[in-house]
Amino acid sequence: MNHIEAGSSSPLGATLVEDGSNFAVYAPGAKAVYLCLFNSDTEQTTHEQMLPEKTGNVWHGFVPGIKAGQLYGYRVERSKGELETVTRDRLLIDPYAKKLNRPIKWNRRQYESDSQFMVPKGLVIDEDAYASTSVSRPKVNKQERIIYEAHIKGLTKLHPDVPLEHRGKFLGAAHPSVIGHIKALGVTTVQFMPLCSFMPEPFITDKGLTNYWGYNPVNFFAPEPRYGVRDALAELKEMVASYHEAGIEVIVDVVFNHTAEAGFGGPILSYKGLCPYEAYLLEQSDTGEVFYSNHSGCGNTINTAQPFMMGLILDAMRHWVTTIGVDGFRFDLAVSLGREPQQYNSQSGLLRAISADPVLRDKVLLAEPWDIGPDGYQVGNFESPWLEVNDKYRDTIRAFWRGDDGCTPDFATRLMGSRDIFHKGQRHISTSVNNISYHDGFTLHDMVTYAERHNLDNLEDNRDGHGHNLSANYGVEGETKDKAILAIRERQKRNLFATLIFSQGTPHILGGDELSRTQNGNNNAYCQDNPISWFNWEMNKSKQDFLQFCQYVISLRQSSALLSELKLQDDAFTLSRNVKAINWFKPDGSDKASEDWNAHHNKAFGVEIMGYRSGNKKPEHWFLCVNASENDMRFHLPTAKRKGGWTLQLDTRYASLNEQPCICIQKVFLQASRSLTLFSFSELEG
Repeated sequence: MNHIEAGSSSPLGATLVEDGSNFAVYAPGAKAVYLCLFNSDTEQTTHEQMLPEKTGNVWHGFVPGIKAGQLYGYRVERSKGELETVTRDRLLIDPYAKKLNRPIKWNRRQYESDSQFMVPKGLVIDEDAYASTSVSRPKVNKQERIIYEAHIKGLTKLHPDVPLEHRGKFLGAAHPSVIGHIKALGVTTVQFMPLCSFMPEPFITDKGLTNYWGYNPVNFFAPEPRYGVRDALAELKEMVASYHEAGIEVIVDVVFNHTAEAGFGGPILSYKGLCPYEAYLLEQSDTGEVFYSNHSGCGNTINTAQPFMMGLILDAMRHWVTTIGVDGFRFDLAVSLGREPQQYNSQSGLLRAISADPVLRDKVLLAEPWDIGPDGYQVGNFESPWLEVNDKYRDTIRAFWRGDDGCTPDFATRLMGSRDIFHKGQRHISTSVNNISYHDGFTLHDMVTYAERHNLDNLEDNRDGHGHNLSANYGVEGETKDKAILAIRERQKRNLFATLIFSQGTPHILGGDELSRTQNGNNNAYCQDNPISWFNWEMNKSKQDFLQFCQYVISLRQSSALLSELKLQDDAFTLSRNVKAINWFKPDGSDKASEDWNAHHNKAFGVEIMGYRSGNKKPEHWFLCVNASENDMRFHLPTAKRKGGWTLQLDTRYASLNEQPCICIQKVFLQASRSLTLFSFSELEG
């Protein structure tokens, strides 16, 4: 690098043109910013030179002769006495780097000298080489969407059909056998856990563990190199295109609430060196000490109301949509997106900008509607068309099927779309993202196998992870060969899964639940990069029966307009209607009155859903019975026309679909204990 020209302050990042590359980086308060270039093989510094020009808070320069693949990073000089001391021996990652040359791994010895050999380098890329593919995006209607949450490595690491070098990688997740399994399950949308580059925390690394989940980002643009074989960005694009070819949406879990730089004394990797006062929310103690807000629980909180950080987040989202091709986002601790700067505002600048952006506004926007900051619980307080994870649904459904008293009225509310939270006329009935299990908790199998968490493998003396799991073991803690206990556990899995799929809202399935995946009772496996977290694709008869059950239940929902979306008479959110009547019954066939709902030990009821005729199609007519008690119940089915009867579509008492009889009932049905049944009314011809 014989000389460096002034270049341009826009666009930010490294921008390759025919005769070189422009470099522009936001660094307010810096006394000097040095561009560092490195050998692609050894990562030895080949050139280090101060950027020659500054426009406002952006330092920039143009380097002739730079080609795609050039490694680069920055060093800065800042004044003493700032928030944290930043010296020139800290190599900084460009916040706008589109690729990193390798994963970042905490190494205290390397960091405490010159961090150059610990910190990965940005890669100058030819963005034209990563132009959008010709594969069209799948069109999934709100009411059709069923989300399947998966981890790139966990999904594929043990899959027997995936080539060894592709296991745990983007290319492994794109394998036809993997996509074929997801497609056969019947889901429409895969929600991948974080795919942005991340660094395992020092305290985890020092214990010999890792951050497996990836919720500790260092850069919001660059895909995680751990998941690449040769070119993570190209392979990620290929993976997304493969899912689109199969008609499956891809949404990605993004962490715009904190970074891996943690709090005071945490590693200086990027923002702390370039723009610490702008990147992070700060507070001041009574004694005048300035410190990082910690609404994430990870040591710092992104200041999403600050203009540069707001623009960076929007640019990153557009990059993932237009270059990589994803169909939407699940926002970890999404309340941080609405803090201005400390209090949550559903009309915050960033949330309004996302809703108005022509690239982003029609994509899937799914909020985890809480963080641990002030007024951090905001379930129901995002605006349409945002979807929201509904923890009230999770807790109610678990408690009801466990047999807890007093849950039935709340269970019925959750079944009908949680309209006490997501109000009619204001939010679509699919707004509630319903889940029984999520990555941060028990798997479905463990939920009926363990009454307590078993997290000793995390090396925190079993103190980590949620203690309120609403789970049960039905007689023995952990795995057993007792046939009676196993039968109850499998039935409860069927009850929980069927409830999830038949509830109004957007179902969220934890990937691997359909395979009866266990984490051996670990409900916080964030640091377990081993078979505890990886899918086990080996199947026995019990697992195969449950997989077929899941496929069948999903197919029932997808074949029904009513089971997937109730358009009620008193819901002004849409003009169209498809529900003629909904009737609630006690097992004896009488109408369920208000006092019945409040009966403490009431654990059984039925709901009749009647639809309108649509064109030449006969109107749908369903009756759903639930019985969470330990006793069988005689259910009197709703009185219908003489020439017809109730055809049994599903009965969770049966361990296998092959055991379920083909029967049509007119009046009385013996509902098994701890079971769910679904009937459809069929009118006889003639």
